[in-house]
Order: sequence, then structure tokens, then C-alpha cells
Amino acid sequence: MIRTRIGRLGAPLSVLTLALLVAGCGPSGDTRFQAAQTQKGPAVAKEAVPGDKLNKFFPKAEGDWDLVYTQEKQGMSQAELKKGGKPVAQLSIFDTVSEAKVAEDYHDAKDKLADKYPMIAKGKMGTAVLVGDRYQVQVRTLPGEAFEEADRKAWLQKFDLIGLATLQ
Repeated sequence: MIRTRIGRLGAPLSVLTLALLVAGCGPSGDTRFQAAQTQKGPAVAKEAVPGDKLNKFFPKAEGDWDLVYTQEKQGMSQAELKKGGKPVAQLSIFDTVSEAKVAEDYHDAKDKLADKYPMIAKGKMGTAVLVGDRYQVQVRTLPGEAFEEADRKAWLQKFDLIGLATLQ
């Protein structure tokens, strides 16, 4: 009878002991995961321009081209460029007030668009300019598409960069 009672209690006690061991042996204090999840301030600065205000500076669709807005939020707007209904590139405007390091990337830019806007490559598939020392305007070729650097530069010039430079 004693053996049966211990047998019945043995399983729950083993589970409880294992749970206490796991909980007690876990890391204490700040872990690398907690550090990665901890932000120093808000993700988007309060001063960031709303995405819907950035939309008016995008190029206008013409001919076989169509522009479909895919994301709009505080400090950023993004659209997909389509030719004949097929997506070929992604266009975006990002307000760097939320992440000043992005604007710093342009300080050593060797190229300029329209002799005015610092221009850099963003990987092999992207070309971007900094407008008004604040707004990153980028055109990125979608994977598998034949939308070259010259095409990206041409579309960057279609943005209303002068108007965007005056936006506060």
C-alpha cells in the first residue's frame, strides 16, 4: 500500500521538481534577448512626417506604368511600381528623423542626382538619394526583374524632390 501511494505521488513530484529546477536555473538579469528587445525611446520620432503626407511627392503613373501604395505609416511611405500590371520595383520615402544614422550614410556619397542630391547604392538592387538632409528616397528593383540602375535613377528623378526638400 505504501508503495502504491509513492508511485501515485512520484509522477507529480517529478514534474514539480523538474519545473522548479528549470525555473531556478534560468538566466537572471539582462539577457541578450532582453537587450535586443529593449529600445531607447520610441521606434518612430514624434516629429516624423505622416506617410500620407509623403505620398504626394511620389511620381505620377503614366502609360503602361502604375503605382500602387503598399505601406503607409508615420515617417514612411512605400509603393510598388508596376509595368503592364507586373511589379518591377519598390519606391519609398523614409523620414530619417527617426533614425539619423540613415542620413549619415550619405555624408561620403560620391554621386549626386541632378547635381544636388547625394546618391548611394543600397545593395545591388537599390539606389537612393537624401533630400533636404532628412528624407531618403529609394527605388529598389524587385528580385528577378530587369529594372537596371539607369531605370532606378530615372524614377528617382520623377519624384517631386524639390517639394519634398521643403517639407517640415
